[in-house]
Formats: sequence, C-alpha cells, structure tokens
Amino acid sequence: MTAPSPMPARRRLRAGDIARDYGVVVIIVVLMMVLSVTSDSFLTPRNLLNILNQWTPVFIIAAALTLVIIGGGFDLSAGAVFAVAAVSSALIVLRVDTTLGIVLAPLIGLALGTVNGLVITLFNVHSFLATLATSMVYRGFAVLITDGKQVPVRVESFEWLGRGRIELGVAQVNIAVLVMLGFMALMMFVLNRTTFGRAVFAVGGNEEAAILSGIRTKTVKVVTFALCGMAAGLAGVITTSRVATAESGSGMGIEFQAIAAVILGGTSIMGGAGAVWRSMAGVLLMALIGNGFNILGWHPFFKDLTTGVIIVLAVALAASGSKSR
Repeated sequence: MTAPSPMPARRRLRAGDIARDYGVVVIIVVLMMVLSVTSDSFLTPRNLLNILNQWTPVFIIAAALTLVIIGGGFDLSAGAVFAVAAVSSALIVLRVDTTLGIVLAPLIGLALGTVNGLVITLFNVHSFLATLATSMVYRGFAVLITDGKQVPVRVESFEWLGRGRIELGVAQVNIAVLVMLGFMALMMFVLNRTTFGRAVFAVGGNEEAAILSGIRTKTVKVVTFALCGMAAGLAGVITTSRVATAESGSGMGIEFQAIAAVILGGTSIMGGAGAVWRSMAGVLLMALIGNGFNILGWHPFFKDLTTGVIIVLAVALAASGSKSR
C-alpha cells in the first residue's frame, strides 16, 4: 500500500498563502471591473484621484500603523493625536506663522507617539490599554486647547497643502496625494530596506528571541509608535488645510479605519508579518467600496456590512496561516 501524496496539502497551503497575501488585490481588481461596467463616471481620472485625495489621511496613518502592528503593538490614539496636531497647527497658523504651523504638526504627533511608546515600554503596559488611555488624555488636551470650540483657518497661504493641485499630464493631482505617496514610499523603505525594519519583524515575530539576538526591543517599539504619531500629525494638518477648520473632535474614528485597512491588507494582528503596500491596498479597497456604493446609490448599511464581512474573512485567513506555520 503506497503512502498518500502530500501534494494536495501543499496545494491547499499554497492557495491559502496566495489568498492571504494577494486576496485584497484580487478583490480590488474585481470591484473596479464591476464598478466600471455599472457606472461610466467611476473609471475616470477625476474620480480616482478624488478617491485618493479624500482618503489621504487614512493612507498616511495606515502606512505607519503597519509598522506598529508588525512589531506586535496596537495604537488606538491616532485619532486623538490627529486632533491635537490639527488644533495646534491651526492656532499656530493664526497666531504665529503658516510654515511653522505646518512643520510643527507632524512633530507634535511625533512627540505624542513617543510618549505612547515610553508608557508602553517603561511601565510594561499592553499597547491596547496604554493607547486607549492616552487617546482620552490627548483628546482632553484638544478640548482644553480650543475650549471646545471650532477654530476656523481661512488663511490662503495655508490652504495649498490640502487644496493645492499640480498639473501632471492630463490630470490635476492634489499636493496632499503626492505627500501621501512620498510618506508611503518612506515607510516602505524603512520597513523593507533598513536594519530597523528587520528588527520590527523580529520583535513582532518573537520578542524573546529578538532580545536574545541583541535587538533593543523597547527602542524599536518606541520608534514605531513615534512614527505612527508623526503620521497622525501629518494627516491632521493636511485635513485642517483642506477643510479650513479644526476642532477637538477632528479625526474621530480614523484610527479604526486605519486598523481595518491594515487588517484587510493581510498584516497579521499577531505581529511579525505584513507589508506597507498591503495596508495601502486595504485602504484602497475600503475607499472603492465606499465610492462604489455611493455611485450606485445603495444604502450605507450594505457598505459597512460588506467591509465587515471582508475584515472577518481577512482575519480568518491570517489565523489559518499562523496555525499552519
């Protein structure tokens, strides 16, 4: 009696890996094909660039959040950091200088993200609980700074970041989209082409082994949270420039959109595996779902239902992959 061939199991494993790694890309392609057939206005440069522009803040935060999650962490404070940076930049633009307001917003986010990392590493607090607590504190700072009021920023020299456009070929591309693409490229370089990026994967994959191999795991964690804070600050000032208003409630819920996008992209919530481009694909998928359902005039409930089902499937695929390994 001959032994059963291992090929079917290998094929199933390979199919699971492909679905986990590139499933979001397949869904995007299929969704774009369906929407281009059902709507003449979907597959136009203007609509596609408008989608990228509207979702630029989520793209930016998700790019940096990918490093946090790969490193085994979780950040629930991005929305609150977004708010603090937004209101701070608005007040600085109004009272001091426009350029200073733009530059300081990501630096404020960087400082708040660093505080997150220090709280987590120095006090050995789980990142979920630590950032949940700091998000409440930061949101309180935003309320304190503004006294709970809106801060209008109708300054023409400030609006170029969020509303300015550049002619590229036959289309006008928002400066914010170019900033987003540059930040995404930076995060991809940091994660894939630097020693720090390799350390992030090592810490998320097996922290004890990383410590034994000489990696300063606490430093790695602090830097990932600092980068996520910087991204939230950058997203905050871009949004403030676009809408010409800042308030303490700015960025409410944006962290959950970013987390959902990272998970949709196939980054493991257990840490140690993932890629920035996958998270960008996750954001794009969410953006296309929202835009497509709006074009078709469907009820928003179905948009949320579809997104939720896809997230559950993505988590299930990631869980099955970790078990097989």
